[in-house]
Amino acid sequence: MSPADSKPLPEIPRKRYFAIGEVSALCEVKPHVLRYWEQEFPQLRPVKRRGNRRYYQQEDVLMVRRIRSLLYEQGFTIGGARQRLKEMGKAPTPVNDHSATASANSGRPVSNRAEEIKKLRDELESLLRMLPD
Repeated sequence: MSPADSKPLPEIPRKRYFAIGEVSALCEVKPHVLRYWEQEFPQLRPVKRRGNRRYYQQEDVLMVRRIRSLLYEQGFTIGGARQRLKEMGKAPTPVNDHSATASANSGRPVSNRAEEIKKLRDELESLLRMLPD
């Protein structure tokens, strides 16, 4: 079973720091892959402490999930995912920009887009639950 076929990812607990094993479980990505992604994606920089141990924060876990989605679900290469994240960091695509959405989704069946929208919605709802009331 490929990562794209798996069930929804677990909810991210409200914690300040996560060890690499916890992030691995939360994102369903092996620890050696996380270490490799740290080299390939400048946006992913966990805090390193005692003995060079990695500690990821909430935004790091979300970044790992974004990278995972780009690579495993959307089919980007490492270079393509790196470029896409760089573009997303500069200027997020406006909601009403249909030309950008159409070009990004061209060639993908509508059912795949609906699944992607549902996944994004679920992730946003998960993030909303993390916010204080």
